[in-house]
Amino acid sequence: MGMVENEEIVIVGGGIAGLATAVALKRVGFQARVLERHHELRAGGTALGLAPNAWYALRALGVDSKLTSTHQIFTKTVVTNLETGDTQVMAFPMKKDRGDDIGARYVQRKTLLKALAEELPPDTIRFSSKLISIKSETLQDSSKVTALHLDDGSIIKSKVVIGCDGVHSAVAQWLGLSQPLNSGRSAAYGLAVFPEDHGFEMLVRQYLGGSVRAGFIPLNSKEVYWFFLHKSSSFEQDTSMSPELILKEVTDNLAKDFPSDFLLVAKHTDLSTLAWSPLQFRAPWNVAFGRTQNGNVTVAGDAMHPMTPDIGQGGCSALEDAVILARCLNQAHATATESQCWVENALKRYVDERRWRAACMVAGSWLSGMVHQGGCGDQQWWSRATRWFRDRFLYKFVLPKLVNFVWTDCGDLGSPVTHGAGSK
Repeated sequence: MGMVENEEIVIVGGGIAGLATAVALKRVGFQARVLERHHELRAGGTALGLAPNAWYALRALGVDSKLTSTHQIFTKTVVTNLETGDTQVMAFPMKKDRGDDIGARYVQRKTLLKALAEELPPDTIRFSSKLISIKSETLQDSSKVTALHLDDGSIIKSKVVIGCDGVHSAVAQWLGLSQPLNSGRSAAYGLAVFPEDHGFEMLVRQYLGGSVRAGFIPLNSKEVYWFFLHKSSSFEQDTSMSPELILKEVTDNLAKDFPSDFLLVAKHTDLSTLAWSPLQFRAPWNVAFGRTQNGNVTVAGDAMHPMTPDIGQGGCSALEDAVILARCLNQAHATATESQCWVENALKRYVDERRWRAACMVAGSWLSGMVHQGGCGDQQWWSRATRWFRDRFLYKFVLPKLVNFVWTDCGDLGSPVTHGAGSK
């Protein structure tokens, strides 16, 4: 039997959800240990869009000011239909809140992780710690702990466990949540690096084809994030580990008839950033009704609600999770008596507050992706109907309304925005 360690709170996973949760807990007076299976912070994922709801969460975490000064707000996206040549412009709303400009910005994933990690004590993250199994144990005083068995033989016993271990979460599996579903679509994405100023205007460009959607977003004067979404095929199974073949398939086959600007960006890709993966999601009803908490164990981020990237809310929702989870523990601790159940009650409250919004996000992302890509079919009548709806209503009427639901303020660590609860 390996070495046994005892912790108050353990977070499994050192991605956006895990680090943000650790920062949030630290802000309200709880120290957590983060277990990360890699030997360093993961830099994959190139870049992500952070909508206003993410910036509200980052402000609650005290991290927003480290990023806003170097990342500008995007105010519009230009959408080009490659079949008809028509172009639509959708404006991104921008708000003033507490004197801050709140809007959509794009940030490299590694930059966000670094900003979060800098807020934590140096020994918070335990690297090279892969979770093998989970067991629940009852102590002599009738309280429960969760034993986390790691691949190096060590065991960590913790009073609270928060699974932030991604789409294929071991903690979610232990809770009994269903495995993520394949959407039938895949995505290639990468970061293009230009030796000199690329000259592109700082706006989001999207291109719609028969069953594909692609685009690119300048991050600064020399770096451009790009993506290409398409119907899944057997090809990516053979090239998932070969960046050169992935790029060749995109530029020489899938996007060969795309505008020259997109091809120029793709051909400047830093191959170390290139990835190709299937788009997966958890069934919305499983998020809404599944067991996302058991005793003092729960999940957050992709471990709770993996979703497709079509409304750009995966990372944003993870940041919301972190704030709300820490707030629920904070408020429960402030009114706790000698009862051992205050943590469990706090986690139940967190799950109740998150499950329906998260389920709606998952469903909205999947539906948006199907509409964006014209139903992902070429001949079916419903594919033609989907494209007709997309081209006439999606960008003018539907997405602006969806933004009002998505871009909401999750509140501070002491109290939510919509209902003033007591704080510590």
